[in-house]
Amino acid sequence: MQPRNMSMSGVVDLAAVKAAGEAKQKAEQARAEAARTGAPPAAAGRLVFDVDEAGFEAQVLQRSAEVPVVIDFWADWCEPCKQLGPLLERLAAEYAGRFVLAKVDVEANQLLFQQFGVQSIPAVFAVVAGQALPLFQGAAPEAQIRQVLDQLVQVAEQRFGIVGAPVSAEGAGEGAPEQEQPAGPYDGVLSLAHEALDKGDLSGAVQAYKNVLADDPAHPEAKLGLAQAELLQRVQGVDPQAVRKAAADAPGDVQAQIAAADLDLVGGHVEDAFGRLIDTVRRTAGEDRNAARVRLLELFEVIGAEDPRVSAARTALSRALF
Repeated sequence: MQPRNMSMSGVVDLAAVKAAGEAKQKAEQARAEAARTGAPPAAAGRLVFDVDEAGFEAQVLQRSAEVPVVIDFWADWCEPCKQLGPLLERLAAEYAGRFVLAKVDVEANQLLFQQFGVQSIPAVFAVVAGQALPLFQGAAPEAQIRQVLDQLVQVAEQRFGIVGAPVSAEGAGEGAPEQEQPAGPYDGVLSLAHEALDKGDLSGAVQAYKNVLADDPAHPEAKLGLAQAELLQRVQGVDPQAVRKAAADAPGDVQAQIAAADLDLVGGHVEDAFGRLIDTVRRTAGEDRNAARVRLLELFEVIGAEDPRVSAARTALSRALF
């Protein structure tokens, strides 16, 4: 199977929004402890390592706040896995710390296999800032794998500000301590936003993200956090069946279509959400058309400009408008 374009989306829920903040906080705690004890931090570990269910949180989720973690699902009986595994290990050494490779034996870790929704192996995913991304399935050609990895590194840097610590190939076995990174100017405010999400205080999280964006309108983590928190705030407490029935019964009701599009996106039905609003834009005018257009642009922020579905939807929106 050819590599699929990465998606930063999937099902958008409160846990997914909180995961990045939690992973970052745990990683910062680990770095502080490493500085106190003189031990190397988690990100300074090996570039390639085996991981099981017990070690997944520490080795993958926490580590993903510092460096993209590529996950290779494999098994002894899988012949394509024997071709792909060594290739991924070689690329991990070549990329020298821009990502690390976690290898999961599906026979011994059925729970992880199920949680990631793996259909067949080999299957390759990534985790960035606590969020899982499907990369590709099957023994793909090296050139295409490189394209996917390059996109992964770019998304991690541009969207989450995560840059893996450089590690030489010679040091790949044990790694070398990374220099402690200085705290960012908005880390405190972003921590407050994550704490608000932990407590279910969506209004507080929204305000915290807005405070960051008031000083730095282009801050990637705050933009993503605000878009997701506002989406969750809009769908909080709604009756999904009632919303979908209202949209089905009244195709011309713009607000009903907007509310249904929010639910579509929260449920992971990205194309359905975009298509619903583009259709609404196409058959409306004036304030109704603008309301649908604005909501569509807000949903683009939730998914991210690098997602190909956003690019396709932008093209379709332009056609609908002009």
